[in-house]
Amino acid sequence: MVSTDKNQSSEVMFILLGFSDYPDLQVPLFLLFFTIYTVSVVGNVGMIVIIKISPKLHTPMYFFLKHLSVLDFCYSTTVTPKLIENLVVEDRSISIKGCITQFFFAAACVMTEMVMLAVMAYDRLVAICYPLLYSVSMSPKLCSLLVTVAYSWGIISSLIYTYSILALSFCETKIINNFVCEYLVFLAASCSDRHFSETILFILTNLSSICTLTVIFTSYLFIFVTILKMHSASGRYKAFSTCGSHLTAVIIFYGTLFLLYCIPNSKSSGIGVKIGSVFYTVVIPMLNPLIYSLRNKDVKETFRKLLNLKNISQ
Repeated sequence: MVSTDKNQSSEVMFILLGFSDYPDLQVPLFLLFFTIYTVSVVGNVGMIVIIKISPKLHTPMYFFLKHLSVLDFCYSTTVTPKLIENLVVEDRSISIKGCITQFFFAAACVMTEMVMLAVMAYDRLVAICYPLLYSVSMSPKLCSLLVTVAYSWGIISSLIYTYSILALSFCETKIINNFVCEYLVFLAASCSDRHFSETILFILTNLSSICTLTVIFTSYLFIFVTILKMHSASGRYKAFSTCGSHLTAVIIFYGTLFLLYCIPNSKSSGIGVKIGSVFYTVVIPMLNPLIYSLRNKDVKETFRKLLNLKNISQ
């Protein structure tokens, strides 16, 4: 548990520096992040509403996409408001409990999204490789089960991460050169032995990454083999277009994680870590609905119909 010797833990605070070392950029950054967050909220909520109200989009692919938008909305809302707040206030402190709470919800969203992307890859595999069995194989019951597994793994993983954080002791107020309560923030701020927490981080992170990436790579291997066997150019194009948006989202998601955590030089560069964290926590939740809406004819057609109905009613 968190150390309570001499009531130190109850008094310990974290100070998230964020971008305070760039005072001239505080207002531009506030406007930038506020705009990104607004676009993210409108995009993800809009995607959820469009999928929910359009019978044409009541298919497994859009069912999973709806939940991906839910995750992006929750993740962005967990992190970005605190970032925006710290750009306009002088007191950038956050309690340990507040930091752990932010981490718990953010970690749950990230771990769930990893599984959700793998589930969406499997969905594309069945749709392209076994089109005649798609409606039977991807039944509503199976889709609900897969989403339940994704959320369950995200929550369980986040609880394990949080438990390993509570095993650490924090002895004094720490200045954190970041804007978000990441796992590494707690490790760096701890004044106790970190071996248990580091082991949990290594095992759980690698387990989730290896399992989900294996599903994604295997799915796309079969997909590409199936596409290459197609004799029709239009059929190949249609198959590529159905998985293009998902593949783009996967590359951005895992590519950012790789650059942020797997390249040694990125860890030693404060500004590099901040930029990577901004892209991962703020930009990606905005990009996903844009990627799926701009590359998807069904979503664009539904959106145009809603606009036409709105104009007619006016």
